[in-house]
Amino acid sequence: MINMTEEITEEITEEVEETPAEVFDVNYACLRCGTTVSNTELSRLPEIKCICGFRVFTKNRPPVVKTIKAI
Repeated sequence: MINMTEEITEEITEEVEETPAEVFDVNYACLRCGTTVSNTELSRLPEIKCICGFRVFTKNRPPVVKTIKAI
């Protein structure tokens, strides 16, 4: 009985490890020079700063325009 539960828990842990976690990679652009930087690259740096030295970033958004009907 103990061997069966160990096998089942091993199978479950293997299935969980195989499914990748959802990673949302957000891209930012420097407001001064326009260099695009991903969120993972910014998290690796000790401070949030562009290569040009500017510290203000804007979030790059897709060029999709949402239209909403008026009520």
